[in-house]
Amino acid sequence: MGTHNSFEQDVEVLYLQHHGWLKGWLQRRLGEAADADDLAHDTFVRIIRARSPVAELKQPLAYLATIANSLLVNRWRRLAVERAYAEALAAQPEALDLSAEARYLLIETLTEIDAVLHGLSPRVREVFLLSQLDGLSYKQIAAQLGLSVNQVQKAMLKAFSRCYASLFE
Repeated sequence: MGTHNSFEQDVEVLYLQHHGWLKGWLQRRLGEAADADDLAHDTFVRIIRARSPVAELKQPLAYLATIANSLLVNRWRRLAVERAYAEALAAQPEALDLSAEARYLLIETLTEIDAVLHGLSPRVREVFLLSQLDGLSYKQIAAQLGLSVNQVQKAMLKAFSRCYASLFE
């Protein structure tokens, strides 16, 4: 129980000492105070959830910037997915009428898929997309990319393993 209170106190000290700096750092990158507030808050939420010791950080600003930058990249990736979805929807002959909740869940799913795909190496990602989106056989992929069928099979195994692992993260 004492460790729990000590951790909370350490996070509080980190917050009091560096929240203003973090918010300014984020605001320079985002241009909006409200968004900077949200991401600064999310940074400290992530620290609390991770429960990693913060009392003895040698470079607390670098630690905060690393976490906040990761959240920033996730945010920009999500916005890119939302834009792509809106463009794809606008290109459809008849716009689908989704509820706000269904649209949110769809964007959330697309963002998760995007994160999994970006976790793959470029070659494995290309093999996976050629198979799953373009419907090419392993033999066709091998011929197109100048690989052996065995290399394509190994790449697909890596991709499917990553997809499966993402279900439990």
